[in-house]
Amino acid sequence: MDRPIIKPKGKVYICGAGPGEPNLLTLKAAKLLSTCDVILYDRLVNKRTLKMASQRSKKVYVGRESGDPTTNQLNTNELMLKFAKDGKKVLRLKGGDPFIFGRGGEEAEFLSKKHIRFEIVPGVSSLNAAAVYAGIPLTHRDYSSSVVILTGHEALDKKKSSIRWKAVTRAADTIVIFMGLEQLRHIISNLTKAGLNKNTKIAIVQNATSSVQQVITGSLHNIESKVKLKKIQSPSIIIVGNVVGIQKKIEWFPPDL
Repeated sequence: MDRPIIKPKGKVYICGAGPGEPNLLTLKAAKLLSTCDVILYDRLVNKRTLKMASQRSKKVYVGRESGDPTTNQLNTNELMLKFAKDGKKVLRLKGGDPFIFGRGGEEAEFLSKKHIRFEIVPGVSSLNAAAVYAGIPLTHRDYSSSVVILTGHEALDKKKSSIRWKAVTRAADTIVIFMGLEQLRHIISNLTKAGLNKNTKIAIVQNATSSVQQVITGSLHNIESKVKLKKIQSPSIIIVGNVVGIQKKIEWFPPDL
C-alpha cells in the first residue's frame, strides 16, 4: 500500500528590510534573502536590497500605494498562506520594521489563525533612521525626554480618529509622524489646536537614508510653504519638537568622502 504524500510544512518570516539603505539591513534579513524560496516584498524595499536575494527565489511584488483598496492586503495574506502550505520558506519583506506601522502584527495574527509557522525579524525603522540621517536626535538631555509616534494615515473605515492630540502635545517633547505628508495641513491644525505654539520647530525628511534624501526644517506656521517650494513628496517622516533646532549643528549626511 502506497504511503500518502505528506507535504513539508512551510514557514513565513515577517521581516523588516530597514529604511532603504541596503547597508542598514540586518545580518539575519540578509541571510533570509539568500535562502528563502519566495520573497513577497513591499513598495519601499530598495531594489538593490532585492539583488541580494537568491536567483532561484520567486519574487512577488505586493506593495500597496496610498489609496489602494484593502483587498491588496487580503491578496498578500492568501499568497503567504498558499506558499507556506506548499512547503516553501517565505520571506515577507517590509520596509522599516514590521511592527511599526507595517501591518506585521495583522499578518502574524492571520498566520497564527491559519496554523502557519512564522517568525518575526525586526528591522531598522525609519522612525530613528530618518532622524539619525537628518541629524536630529529624538532624545536629548536639554530638549527632549519623551517621544511619541503617530500615523498620519489611519484606516479608511475609521469614523473618528483615535489620535488624542491634546494628550500627545502635553505628554511628549518630540512627535514623529509616519505617512503624514498628504495630511500636513490637517496635522498642523490639530497640533496648534491642541496647544502647540505656531513657532514650534518641525522637520520633514524625504527618502530617508537614500542618496536623494532631503531635509527641510521650519516651524508650524511656515512648513507648508517650504514643502511646496521644495516639492517634497512621500515617503517622508515628520518630526515635531524643539530638538529639531539643533539639526544644522550636527547634520552629517551625506558624509564627506
